[in-house]
Amino acid sequence: MGLDALGISGSPRKDGNTSILVKEVLKVLEENGFKTEFVSLAGKKIEMCDACYKCKETGICVKEDYLKEVYEKMINSKAIIIGSPTYFASVSAQIKALFDRSLGLRIANYKLKNKVGGALAVGASRNGGQEFVCREIHNWMLLHEMIVVADKKTAHFGAIGVAKYPEEIKNDEIGLETARNLGLKIAEVLKNLYPR
Repeated sequence: MGLDALGISGSPRKDGNTSILVKEVLKVLEENGFKTEFVSLAGKKIEMCDACYKCKETGICVKEDYLKEVYEKMINSKAIIIGSPTYFASVSAQIKALFDRSLGLRIANYKLKNKVGGALAVGASRNGGQEFVCREIHNWMLLHEMIVVADKKTAHFGAIGVAKYPEEIKNDEIGLETARNLGLKIAEVLKNLYPR
């Protein structure tokens, strides 16, 4: 595994608030000596799962789009951070497609098993459903037998941000702190799992 941590932003906005928060987590991991990579699903060709179940034969979704590349990066990473904007107390369509089409990774001997997982969500208001989004991300991670971590002492579920307009997240000190704390917790777990 060449990559320590992969950060995935499921926002349809390129360089949006979710991306900024994911990058904040990765920045902390880099400061702790971990190799990271950021991917954004914004503007990418992403097909929905059509339940063809060909992944049962191949071990990975057979659709030829951007998610194929993302799944390979996930397989080759020790930690995965998934961020989503909040849509009616749920994840974005981009993240839902990522989740639905990951069945092949589970069928093929749990390719994400024991990877460290962290969640973050951004919503338009402080009580805008972000905890539901983090729970949905955590549930997906648990189904893949990943090791789910929270953000230490601030939001409990992961990084939680409040922002509606472009770059507004930069003014959310509590949200930024939860992202930093999530990065610290992931670094702590990675250091325990992979002593240097």
